[in-house]
Amino acid sequence: MKRANSVDFSPSTSHDSFVIVEHMSSSKCQLLFSKSKVYVHPTPSSKDNIPGFLALAKPRGATTDKEILVAWIPESKLQESAADFESYVKVDIKESGTPASSSLNLAETLVSPPPSSSFSSYAFSIPISDIFSLQVKQPSLGWWWGSITIHTRSKEDQLPPLYFHDAESQSTIMEQKRRNKKFETFDSESGSSMFWGGDHFIQVLSKYANLERAESDHSFLLVNPREGDAERFGTNLTGGSEEPSQLVAGIPGRGAGGDPVDRGAQVQKAFSDIRWGLLSNLAKVTQLTRKVSQGVWDSSPQPVKQLLMKPEVKKIGDDFDSARIYLAKWALSVAEESQRAKLKVLFDDELRELVSDEGFELIDAENNPQRRNEVSLAEWNAFFDYNGRLIVTVNEVKERIFHGGLAPAVRPEGWLFLLGVYPWDSTAAERKELVSKLRVDYNRLKKEWWVQEDKERDDFWRDQLSRIEKDVHRTDRNITFFAECDAKKDGDDDNYDKDEFGFSSQINSNIHLIQLRDMLITYNQHNKNLGYVQGMSDLLSPLYVVLQDDTLAFWAFSAFMERMERNYLRDQSGMRNQLLCLDHLVQFMLPSLYKHLEKTESTNLFFFFRMLLVWFKRELLWDDVLRLWEVLWTDYLSSQFVLFVCLAILDKHKDVMIDHLAGFDEILKYMNELSMTIDLDELLVRAELLFYRFRRTVELIDRKNEDRRNSADGSEPVSITEDLRELLSRKVIVVREGERPEGVMGG
Repeated sequence: MKRANSVDFSPSTSHDSFVIVEHMSSSKCQLLFSKSKVYVHPTPSSKDNIPGFLALAKPRGATTDKEILVAWIPESKLQESAADFESYVKVDIKESGTPASSSLNLAETLVSPPPSSSFSSYAFSIPISDIFSLQVKQPSLGWWWGSITIHTRSKEDQLPPLYFHDAESQSTIMEQKRRNKKFETFDSESGSSMFWGGDHFIQVLSKYANLERAESDHSFLLVNPREGDAERFGTNLTGGSEEPSQLVAGIPGRGAGGDPVDRGAQVQKAFSDIRWGLLSNLAKVTQLTRKVSQGVWDSSPQPVKQLLMKPEVKKIGDDFDSARIYLAKWALSVAEESQRAKLKVLFDDELRELVSDEGFELIDAENNPQRRNEVSLAEWNAFFDYNGRLIVTVNEVKERIFHGGLAPAVRPEGWLFLLGVYPWDSTAAERKELVSKLRVDYNRLKKEWWVQEDKERDDFWRDQLSRIEKDVHRTDRNITFFAECDAKKDGDDDNYDKDEFGFSSQINSNIHLIQLRDMLITYNQHNKNLGYVQGMSDLLSPLYVVLQDDTLAFWAFSAFMERMERNYLRDQSGMRNQLLCLDHLVQFMLPSLYKHLEKTESTNLFFFFRMLLVWFKRELLWDDVLRLWEVLWTDYLSSQFVLFVCLAILDKHKDVMIDHLAGFDEILKYMNELSMTIDLDELLVRAELLFYRFRRTVELIDRKNEDRRNSADGSEPVSITEDLRELLSRKVIVVREGERPEGVMGG
């Protein structure tokens, strides 16, 4: 990448993390401003955070304010010189509690020139003349720390965001105390937002540079704007030529212009969607494939690569390439805090007391959820008359399954009802006739690809077959049903002959693997826009094992995919929306845990990606997977009850996470290690109780809002996001993949 000045660095010293802005300076500098405890966050793990000083320094011989340097120097670097470190601390403390026209003789505070670059410590210094804009994010519910990102006039230069840890900065703490005593709590510029460390820096910088707030996004301050800079700023926001990390990355927690609620919320949502779309284009050619994953890897900054290389991330990413893409997007600020921060459920004291006292205690006493025995074959048969028609309500059957599950002997028929293959109002004779028709339809679809000439099979078809074979080969091989029939070891594929479709005899050695393969190829023919995506074999396998009929398993799988298709969309919007909804749910139900997740930069909820993608297939024992799925298929309380299962896991482990886990990698490792240790019955009871609490809380808020609307006090109602309200619906959410563009492979 280009640097601000032409400096030759050998390949051995190249740095992929942030572009370093170079300039030359010598002798002592006059230290004009210093702010301590300003951090760089190289990775999502808090243990990797680097504390430092943000400074303004005037080089000796500088004749204009434009030559003043804006610098960030790590504490460890400054401590190499005791005199310099003492000077930075002195100016930092001296500036706090004093007006801008401080009588401090700054000319006497001389320090060594700040380092122009450091490949190992992220240190930088840059003249004001080279700064294009400042991107300011105030502390808010969505951001634990306020931050400022410096954008240079060179499009290819990138500096790390600077995070103000105000709770650690003595100068900020002293200034806040001084303001509290004088009842000057708010920032003097906006008049409404609380004072924070970034305000002090902006106030001092404005003495040496003209700062103008951008009209299109008030989170940006243009520095000494030139003619045409406003137009260039608009291009930077909406153009597609810049790197995603150079685009707008968020908005302040409160309105930059003084509004209590951010006035740019709708604009920011559009910007966020643009950013997501730009990175989604990375996956349009070979979505969810190794090729795409490699492309994301190659184009990612070094901190993202470091994150993706963490063992616990690789553990999930090696199973599902889409997980790596999702996390890379998150790390590049695509699925960022600004969307989550729009959840404005701010309880007042009265409402909080109402929810905790009236709401939760009544829920525990009234509902008291319990697990029951599974539905036996005799009980199941008693649900139907002599014609095989249901004689109880569908809701009664679903309630019974929801609380007890089905006995193994009941599942082959019960699952077909739950998945909608069998209509609930059908007779036994009608179901028999339906099965005959389904066999004809399945064989017709299967024949479409079976009789194709080799020349008719395009690159997409061949690519899909290759992916299917790879996944079928490794799907549930620990289950006797799919166990290998000969003595050759897994992975020894080169020693097997190939059939006419290019499949190895390793799969052909087991009739059930052949059937699994054929069903997935047929589904690829049935749903051409979606095709086959990694993870689908995990969804089909239990269906086939339970039903042991390829026709019925295929149509059950097709019905299952009606609700699961959104998990496998090319742009990953379905997974993103579910994780955002879960994010809102955690904020709403477990606020103390959510604050901790913010501190540890774990609000991406990446540890739930695999669980949602294949519905806990890799986290639960085989029999528990079957029970969980039939519970979720009932949609008895909510069609998205799986999110309450996720919430229940967090609820159970929240104390451990808050007290003992201090970083993203620690939380991810802890969550990964829950695999095969989860007590499903206890989890379902907890999830049900949390749902009742959630529903009761929404009802109480709605009632309180109605009282507020009927009162004359003019108080604002408490808002609940639409995605949270949708959790109360039993209607299955169906999202279809769009038409597959020409040349786009599958996943």
